[in-house]
Amino acid sequence: MTPRPRRSTALALAGATLAGATAAAVLAVPAEAGRDRWDRDTPAQSARLLERHVLPAATFGERVPSGTLIASANGVAVPFEAQPVQGFSGNLVQPDGTWLVLSDNGYGAKANSADFLLAVHRLRPAEDGSVAVVPGGFTLSDPDGRVPWPLTRADRRLTGADFDPESFRRAPDGTFWFGEEFGPYLLHTDASGRLLEAPVPLPGVASPDNPTLGDAEPNLAGSKGFEGMAISRDGRYLFPMLEGPVAGDDPQDLRVLRYDTQQHRYRGQAFTYRLESPRNAIGDFTRVDDHRYLVLERDNGQGPTAVFKAVFLLDTSRTDAAGHPLKTQLVNLMAVPDPDGVAAELSAASGYVTFPFQTIESVDVAGEHSIVVGNDNNFPFSAGRTPGVPDDDEFLTIEVQADLRPSRGR
Repeated sequence: MTPRPRRSTALALAGATLAGATAAAVLAVPAEAGRDRWDRDTPAQSARLLERHVLPAATFGERVPSGTLIASANGVAVPFEAQPVQGFSGNLVQPDGTWLVLSDNGYGAKANSADFLLAVHRLRPAEDGSVAVVPGGFTLSDPDGRVPWPLTRADRRLTGADFDPESFRRAPDGTFWFGEEFGPYLLHTDASGRLLEAPVPLPGVASPDNPTLGDAEPNLAGSKGFEGMAISRDGRYLFPMLEGPVAGDDPQDLRVLRYDTQQHRYRGQAFTYRLESPRNAIGDFTRVDDHRYLVLERDNGQGPTAVFKAVFLLDTSRTDAAGHPLKTQLVNLMAVPDPDGVAAELSAASGYVTFPFQTIESVDVAGEHSIVVGNDNNFPFSAGRTPGVPDDDEFLTIEVQADLRPSRGR
């Protein structure tokens, strides 16, 4: 693990690893101060861990064999007799306290994920830190033949060889929109995961995995399609964000598009998101209100090589000196203050909890001053928490100083 500052050292020092951060360093109360010293109105006390929930890596769902195209990793034998409940790339916090989580394409590549069923799961977090998979999830399918090219399965259930969904939003009418990376495409389904229309391409942009590419040259790197996606309050507009630059773009700028769900067409580019480093990637993009968004930004390291993992608040009504939407760092995920010992097994030595995973890909608003962040554990390949041991699916609920209530009139 990367050495963490001692308890008496402010999180400003831990935040120094976030090289080039545009926001002021995040500070924290020393861990021994305890709950009675914490005050969100004091700038030096801007974040703390409220809850940590863990879903074991070896959690399985529908009994459909999977993993026949992958090699064993981290001591896990393959193939599996059932579908792993893993790889979460989105989390929608529900009014009843459950979470709807999106599993992405499975095992990290189009070629090895043909037996992984694309799925949304419903999870129920418990007070003891455990997580249960409960009824209310669904898999994606195309029984009506909306996809014009051949699919992997004869029954037209969608797999990780067909699409790579990395973000999703529920519209006010109860349908779902998914942003995926192979095209990149937007996918529109009903509440049971059945496609309602043909995949919507992004005009002029194609990745190497685009099924209609033919002999054309891609202008977007592989696995750099729609990683995050926000939706307007009324559901009319989607704001999908590319994970990587289109050929010819500044490598530090990511396009955020505007798609009109009523007119069924793109309405141009909404704005660009400026990465802290061109080597970084975004993990998720979530609406707070019509001008503020949460953005997960991360490096590609795990365990001892993980350095930069952060959540920013993006304000499109304000700009920085270079004219980009203003970013404010909410929390450094490599040093989350844990003054109450919520995760004492992780924070006892330093007062901080690290989140040292390669891919951290979900963030949502959990309350007026709280967010929930989750990793994509890439089962069975990632081992960021303990070398040689597959990562669990972990969720941190973090209190932040920012007021996340929607602005009036927004």
